Amino acid sequence: MKTGSSTQLLVDGKPYFVLGGELGNSTASSTAYMQPVWPRLKAMHLNTVIAPVYWELLEPTEGKFDFTLLDDLLRDARQYHLKLVLLWFGAWKNSMSCYAPAWVKTDTKRFPRVESDKGVPEEILTPFEPRNLEADRRAFGQLMQHLKATDDQQHTVITVQVENEIGMLPTARSYDARANVAFRQPVPAPLLAYMQRERKSLKPEFAAIWQRQGSKTTGTWEEVFGKSLATDEIFMAWYYAVYTNAVAAAGKAAYPLPMYVNAALNRPGVPPGKYPSAGPLPHLMDVWQAGAPAIDILAPDFYNPDFKHWCDLYTRGGNPLFIPEIRFEDGVAAKAFFAFGNYNCLSFSPFAIEGSDTLKGAPIGKAYELLQQVSFLLARQQPAGQVRGFLVQKDSAARTATLGNYRFSAKHEYTLGWSLGAKKADWTPGGGLLIAVGPDEFYLVGTGIVLTCEPIAPGKRAGYLSVEEGHFEGEKWMPGRRLNGDEDHQGRHVRVPGNEYMIQHVKIYTY
Repeated sequence: MKTGSSTQLLVDGKPYFVLGGELGNSTASSTAYMQPVWPRLKAMHLNTVIAPVYWELLEPTEGKFDFTLLDDLLRDARQYHLKLVLLWFGAWKNSMSCYAPAWVKTDTKRFPRVESDKGVPEEILTPFEPRNLEADRRAFGQLMQHLKATDDQQHTVITVQVENEIGMLPTARSYDARANVAFRQPVPAPLLAYMQRERKSLKPEFAAIWQRQGSKTTGTWEEVFGKSLATDEIFMAWYYAVYTNAVAAAGKAAYPLPMYVNAALNRPGVPPGKYPSAGPLPHLMDVWQAGAPAIDILAPDFYNPDFKHWCDLYTRGGNPLFIPEIRFEDGVAAKAFFAFGNYNCLSFSPFAIEGSDTLKGAPIGKAYELLQQVSFLLARQQPAGQVRGFLVQKDSAARTATLGNYRFSAKHEYTLGWSLGAKKADWTPGGGLLIAVGPDEFYLVGTGIVLTCEPIAPGKRAGYLSVEEGHFEGEKWMPGRRLNGDEDHQGRHVRVPGNEYMIQHVKIYTY
């Protein structure tokens, strides 16, 4: 649901924030293996588990479906009062077709693959073969029909990912026979119509390619976009998007849950074909939005540095930020605070949540515990533009934002010379979100962050009327310690230490 420029995910009619964790690829393939996992997930204060559904296990024999694993997943999630996001591991998973059933993999004549420019078939089903699409679409439709029959009342499953990290390798496009025929054809009319209709709002990377060729409104792929690897990738992205749209539309016809597709992010300077190309990447968002209107969100999987850069790219044009997968590492909790505070984020989910060897360095559960407490405030204040987020690191300049009657400046807590963590060799990123509940009243939620403020009104100075730590019970604030002494440096700033996770209620005045 859109409220102004803010998008909210509604579950049972109420805004819902996915405080999630994505399971490792194989964990959910065994109900027995999952049994000791569930209590660990609950103890980490997750409210949602992101789990695969595997085509090869759902339809081991063509036309015969086995929903046992899915039913077990639904039962156990309900037992632990957790919601589910399902990942459809169908035709593609991390580019490859490794989760296609054996009867698909072994019949390459009926279910052909993409081919490289050397004519070598790859372990990737081609989107240009109607029989590949029909088999995938039928299985996904059956999955959604079963969810409709078994979960329509409980709403355990709240959204579904269609395929996983779609991408073309080792070339920017396929050279199979059907692909070559399509490449010589005119650019499809729906894409050209979208480009003309959205001319003023096209992403700059995509618009530049079109404009260099004179912004043509008819012609083949190379006539409209030029002869380049970029054109090859745009071509492939269109057909991936159209294929995925058909799968999603079949699922929504059975049970219209929100659906998204995710992308393995490219690395700057690496040419198409050397990374998983043609997925829903930032420079291809227009192609995907034109070709896949049944998809509600284009989502990034984060394994690259510069978190803010990629979040900025994915929130262009009103696309909501939905993070289904992020590396489980130091600083991930700070990024969660920042994402929900700065981007009206709908979902945050470290990967391999159940068994990562970085668990001891990534206390995401502490962040989730606080975020659950303030979720009602986020739901109310985000659409009103009354939430800000901060992400600060050792070498970053101060981050600034205006909220209520004040300009706030955020620095890493370790920048204080007397901070206990200041001499650490490695500084874990700090982060926080600030929620305004009045022009002079705020809640700060975060870790490793120091906030100072100054009034917007000229000639005034700001002071802290009160700073108190505490927690919410339901929607009632329960104050704990009053922090008006050393903890706020005698009224100079608001501070959450780098090794702590805290909610602080802050009241400010001017003089």
